[in-house]
Amino acid sequence: MVSNGLSQYPAPVGGASLLLTFKGPRNTILIIGGDVLAASRAFAALEAGMQVIILARGLVCDELRWRADQQQVNLTDWDMLPSVSTSPLPSAPEESLSAFLAENPSISLICITIHTADTPALARICHTHNIPVNVTDHPALCDFSFASTHRFADPSTGGQSALQVGVTTNGEGCRLAGRVRREIVSMLPKDIAGAVRQVGKLRRLAKNTDDEVGECEEGENSSVTTPNRPVPGWRSSATESKDESSRRRMKWVAQVSEYWAITRLASMSEYDMKLILSGDSPQTTSPCSVQVPNESSLHNLSLLPPPKKGRILLVGSGPGHPSLLTIATHNALTKHADLVLSDKLVPAAVLALIPDTVEVRIARKFPGNAEGAQSEMMDAAVEAARRGLTVVRLKQGDPVVYGRAGEEVLFFRAHGFEPLVVPGVSSALAAPIFAGIPVTQRGVAESVVVCTGVGRQGKEVKLPGYERSRTVLILMGVARIAQVVDAMIRNDSDSREGLQNSEGRREGRPYPRNTPIAIIERGSMPDQRVVASTLGDICEALDIAGEQRPPGMMVVGWAVLALQGAGDTSVLEEGEERDEERIRKWLGGCRWVMREGIDQGWADV
Repeated sequence: MVSNGLSQYPAPVGGASLLLTFKGPRNTILIIGGDVLAASRAFAALEAGMQVIILARGLVCDELRWRADQQQVNLTDWDMLPSVSTSPLPSAPEESLSAFLAENPSISLICITIHTADTPALARICHTHNIPVNVTDHPALCDFSFASTHRFADPSTGGQSALQVGVTTNGEGCRLAGRVRREIVSMLPKDIAGAVRQVGKLRRLAKNTDDEVGECEEGENSSVTTPNRPVPGWRSSATESKDESSRRRMKWVAQVSEYWAITRLASMSEYDMKLILSGDSPQTTSPCSVQVPNESSLHNLSLLPPPKKGRILLVGSGPGHPSLLTIATHNALTKHADLVLSDKLVPAAVLALIPDTVEVRIARKFPGNAEGAQSEMMDAAVEAARRGLTVVRLKQGDPVVYGRAGEEVLFFRAHGFEPLVVPGVSSALAAPIFAGIPVTQRGVAESVVVCTGVGRQGKEVKLPGYERSRTVLILMGVARIAQVVDAMIRNDSDSREGLQNSEGRREGRPYPRNTPIAIIERGSMPDQRVVASTLGDICEALDIAGEQRPPGMMVVGWAVLALQGAGDTSVLEEGEERDEERIRKWLGGCRWVMREGIDQGWADV
């Protein structure tokens, strides 16, 4: 999918629907009709906790009569409505409906399932009372429509879960909408409903139920576009107010929801949840425990073999697509590992390759807790290796490209274990390829620099200055895009020859505002998104794009446009004179472009 910015803000394109959910007893729905379809609409409304009034004439299906007997719905016979006229003749149906609506002001939605000559007139009465109406098989009379929905069952209880999906084709193919819904349901993990249930429990624990703060974790129904907003460092020994504690816990719920595999979420115990929210280190356990003999016994010296020597593998999992795993990484995960200690950014598709007999732990690197989580992982690796286990410390991309592998090597060595470092395909190089961007290209980019957008413990870093022939790859900086862009383009008048801004955040010349930049989110994954613009417009483009999809990276330089469309490989030869024209051609006269997904060819690789 490709979208662009034709003007300052995106132009609305008609043909879509405003998708909403209604629930709760404050909403009352009036269903005019007594057939099976009316019963289906009533059941859906009852599951949403709504009050249901059935207004029917003549035959009423058995289900509606039963629900009326059970006092689940209010069944009213149309012929029993009081007359609104003093004439001996019966009132017209629309007159009776208008009077009924006036007597029942709580009605907020109306659904008409009957087909009579009076149906259009009934719809007009609904419009007159400003009540949204749906008329079966009459789309021109409808204010809203019903999506093709599915409610997931919870496999652990056998009952219905809180998870629903809905699909609409906006009248273009109702039967097709049902098929699309079935396809979506079949592709989702079988334990998805269990994951929703457990995350709901986690949220309630995080809020302590009586807290008024943190009603939503960052994400669903939230204006926060990224779950990775920088926050102050946190330690378990720190003193927190009730408000601070609740907000911190809700941020961590958002992190777990975003990064943990669905299977892992569904299997969380209450102990796991409390451990997540507390920030305490877990007790080390493993399904593959090794019995260490009692060294004080002389019998053990002669009768028992020496304990198995554990080992630690520092392994790179690549950018995310399982096809990009190296053979060494695949073997480490599927053949050698007794315990896998995974970073949170490793996608579920990679973790799914690990046998069920292998314990998997995911780093709790939540906002403010990165240092504590890092120490927790290293301590757990050493403890398990001392018990004779093979520990795979799994990292996204390449372990030594901003993966903190160096400090882990030194830590493990100091504790008696020389780790084996297994390289991985770095996302710094792979993600641009998936986005159609060459980091070097003859005539455009002669060198490439990889840097980070955020330093240790959230400190700002010094970015490289502008060189026309260079591509700059910035990792871990999308959540701070405004500060990064400001550091790159600022040109303080009092700086020495404009080489460094006054805050020391750039070493070298400022970047022109029209320098191309691409933000690549979830590179190599099916839901990859690329937002491309210039440094001057990228912040607004990212805001327009909506909720961010970590992990993300930035590619800055003229290589961004080199292979787009017909291509442009004359950047260095022609100089800066044609840059504005070059930008207009690349963006098609717009201010930014957005692309979703990866090449379909990867489905067969």
